[in-house]
Amino acid sequence: MSGTFDHVMMRVEDLDESLDWYETHLGYEEKGRWEADTFTNVYLGPENVHDEGAVLELTYNHDDRSYEMGDAWGHIAVRVPEDELESSYQQLMDKGVEDYRDPESCGGRYAFVKDPDGHEIEIVKRDYGEKWSIDHTMIRVEDADEALGFWTRKFEYEHTGRWESDTFANYFMKPEDAAREAMAVELTYNYDGRSYEMGDAWGHLAVRADDLHDTWETLLEREADDYRDPESCDDRYAFTKDQDGHEIEIIEQN
Repeated sequence: MSGTFDHVMMRVEDLDESLDWYETHLGYEEKGRWEADTFTNVYLGPENVHDEGAVLELTYNHDDRSYEMGDAWGHIAVRVPEDELESSYQQLMDKGVEDYRDPESCGGRYAFVKDPDGHEIEIVKRDYGEKWSIDHTMIRVEDADEALGFWTRKFEYEHTGRWESDTFANYFMKPEDAAREAMAVELTYNYDGRSYEMGDAWGHLAVRADDLHDTWETLLEREADDYRDPESCDDRYAFTKDQDGHEIEIIEQN
């Protein structure tokens, strides 16, 4: 089993405002939509998303609820060409995006903005992939060894990069044979032993499966959390959780 990421889900409080923000500032277009009685899911991404690339799922609940961001999830990261970090950031500023963390404050290596709900979006320099396509999603973990073991054993992911500093480490994971354009998960481990609050503004990561039921059985054999099995989800998808409680959807690839 070596399914790539399909999407990352975030919850928003005003769907029209969020759609306008992503379409205006990142040039995203609607890739799909699911309308239910109580919620709406909209899938967004650049025009030319790679076959193994991930998209963004915005979930809007119709009851006008508010959300807590928490700190167990960190951000999504989107790509720009190597020589366009500063100009891309400035274009966002010129359009009225909040000046959160500019390239200079980040050593010229990356930058950060926020969407209307406060979700952080890192801008990273890459020499591949469609501009503004999703590069990785960062989640915080309380035990690096357990987190690395989870993605290695359950999903057969491997390290694609790491960053070790004096106070924290970042580990990037995705399938061994995944395209460069595929989204990675960034596991951030802080050395001070802190704990995190999950919040509910961020929802889940979704992993593609060739066969939903076969993949689910494999995950259970590997002692993954039996959170929401395929039958409970009308045999359309399923959910497990990692050791920190981050939800991971399994979705059959069309």
